[in-house]
Amino acid sequence: MAAPEERDLTQEQTEKLLQFQDLTGIESMDQCRRALEQHSWNIEAAVQDRLNEQEGVPSVFNPPPSRPLQVNTADHRIYSYVVSRPQPRGLLGWGYYLIMLPFRFTYYTILDIFRFALRFIRPDPRSRVTDPVGDIVSFMHSFEEKYGRAHPVFYQGTYSQALNDAKRELRFLLVYLHGDDHQDSDGFCRNTLCAPEVISLINTRMLFWACSTNKPEGYRVSQALRENTYPFLAMIMLKDRRMTVVGRLEGLIQPDDLINQLTFIMDANQTYLVSERLEREERNQTQVLRQQQDEAYLASLRADQEKERKKREEREQKRREEEENLQEEKERKLECLPPEPSPDDPDSVKIIFKLPNDSRVERRFHFSQSLTVIHDFLFSLKESPEKFQIEANFPRRVLPCIPSEERPNPPTLQEAGLSHTEVLFVQDLTDE
Repeated sequence: MAAPEERDLTQEQTEKLLQFQDLTGIESMDQCRRALEQHSWNIEAAVQDRLNEQEGVPSVFNPPPSRPLQVNTADHRIYSYVVSRPQPRGLLGWGYYLIMLPFRFTYYTILDIFRFALRFIRPDPRSRVTDPVGDIVSFMHSFEEKYGRAHPVFYQGTYSQALNDAKRELRFLLVYLHGDDHQDSDGFCRNTLCAPEVISLINTRMLFWACSTNKPEGYRVSQALRENTYPFLAMIMLKDRRMTVVGRLEGLIQPDDLINQLTFIMDANQTYLVSERLEREERNQTQVLRQQQDEAYLASLRADQEKERKKREEREQKRREEEENLQEEKERKLECLPPEPSPDDPDSVKIIFKLPNDSRVERRFHFSQSLTVIHDFLFSLKESPEKFQIEANFPRRVLPCIPSEERPNPPTLQEAGLSHTEVLFVQDLTDE
């Protein structure tokens, strides 16, 4: 059964009520509800007003000229929290403040004049970043010498590398710019940044990059973030596919307040990281699927290429074997040819062969020899085609040189009607 304080609330209001109680630590649910109703259920304004009360800052219902909380809405919504320096209390406090005021004013005035004049004498050495990693390591060593080794884990790399890692890992990046000359820097580092609960939160939920603005790398980042006072913290994350400052914390902030502010910023922007993780996972799955498809295609292509290669090798091997067999057959035919008759032999026939490549070959044969001898002679020539037929012109006819079923024994040259001198034509039949 719902508590009396939670009656007549919508689900969204109930969730805001529980979240407000977690952030502020107020035990009374009725008090939490009244605070939210006073702010029209704007949980961000209600939480900030509660934190203002804890810091001694006037309520939003009696606002000072400038409120500590500023929310800038340009391209991105930036949560800005500025802690004002506490006003002196009591006669003793005001007396000390008034005594130190001229000394403090004189010190900072002279320091600013000196820095301003120094710029005309020589350029600011911080404007040239030559060893950014060295700047980070130097600041880390000086920090540990002054405040000890109990501190959040420093990112030991450049600001750009920290941004890239935060983007790649989809994590929050907390940037701390240390003002060496600021009066609140020492107290913040010693009492807030090195507090165990702050260390635990930072180490478990975000990357932490820090540097002194007296170092070139820190000065370069300072020019980009444009802090107003120190201590300065900026929360950066991947939002809308680019690294964006989503929170700025400025001034001397206490450990509990810092934890609440950082938690509030992360909770308010966690949905962007979740959305980006889902989109990245979807892109990765699509990429993996495409890669698997490409690999399957390449495997299939390689298999087809391997089959084609084997076919080519088989065809080439077959061609070489056929050529070798053909050459062996030519040599055998050449060896089996009868001797060429002499020109004085009255029964000899002089035959001039015109080959398909327009070359001419001349040889004598005996009238009593079979037309097969003519075919074997031509077959033994290197320039002769593999398959051919022999034709005579007068009368035009094809000489039956190869045994067939109709004529198993080809006729002799005399039976074929050849004269003592003949011109025969070799017709290529290889492609037929």
